[in-house]
Amino acid sequence: SFEETDSMEDSFKDADVLYPKSWGSLTCVPPKIPEINVDQMKALFDKNKSWICDDRKLKLAKPEALYMHCLPCDRGYEVTDSVIDGPNSVVFDEAENRLHAQKGIMALLMR
Repeated sequence: SFEETDSMEDSFKDADVLYPKSWGSLTCVPPKIPEINVDQMKALFDKNKSWICDDRKLKLAKPEALYMHCLPCDRGYEVTDSVIDGPNSVVFDEAENRLHAQKGIMALLMR
């Protein structure tokens, strides 16, 4: 089954697959773009510091739970290195599969 929630801890509990999505845009994380107000950006980060996939949250899931992400990720903001590089992570397999799917679509469109 599929559930959507605003509570990261609730979503990790006994999960088989984890696909957390960040609350912000890549344009909001350092290195920042000039158009972003620095004070607003800092306030946004301070407000959402706990919204990160880390080992503590991963332990709430089933031991064999898979961590997935569409990449690129915001290391240290969205996910910790130990999770994305850890044994539960399948992000590079996911990226490889996406590459083959995209090549298939391109081949189909080029006919």
